[in-house]
Amino acid sequence: MIIAVDGPTASGKGTIARALAAHFGVPHLDTGLLYRAVGFAVAQACGNPDDPADAVAATGFADSLLDDPALRSESCGGLASRVSVHPEVRAALLDRQRAFATQPGGAVLDGRDIGTVIAPQAQAKLFVTASVAARALRRHAEMRGRGEDVTRAAIEADLAARDARDAARATAPLCQAPDAVLLDTSDLSLDAAVDAAIALVEARLAAHHA
Repeated sequence: MIIAVDGPTASGKGTIARALAAHFGVPHLDTGLLYRAVGFAVAQACGNPDDPADAVAATGFADSLLDDPALRSESCGGLASRVSVHPEVRAALLDRQRAFATQPGGAVLDGRDIGTVIAPQAQAKLFVTASVAARALRRHAEMRGRGEDVTRAAIEADLAARDARDAARATAPLCQAPDAVLLDTSDLSLDAAVDAAIALVEARLAAHHA
């Protein structure tokens, strides 16, 4: 059983994916962390995230880097969006993601191209989205909670730029798979979004096994 959860930044897909993994008792991979790790490694090496050679050179990071809280920073998210446009980077990380998806017992993966590229065979696919305003409000509260000083307007501009970059890239652009169920969380509480996601996935799995 593979569950694919795709969507833009701050849509709630990560929280929903973790809840689905706990509900179904399978491991979870936030694939965005892989790209954040590459971006972080490039920055640490004083490289250029817009240079494919520098970005590819950073794809051999150790798995332990994925536990570094620095990867969750807003700046690291921006770096991830920049390195992820390089086809060579996406190719270098492809096998790691597919191996996780196809492990015995199943898995939940969230990202931007899980249902379209990484695991198009997934039995259940969700595309989680929300308005830029709703996503900026959530991200602003999250960042203020971490003591980061940033305005909602700046966050909205950053999210809009990331959306455009992710949707326009030539390789594995952010898009809803034809067989993915759309879940708009703009007006949903966290609990309501999780409940809706579980119900949608259970219905899809039931139909798949019927």
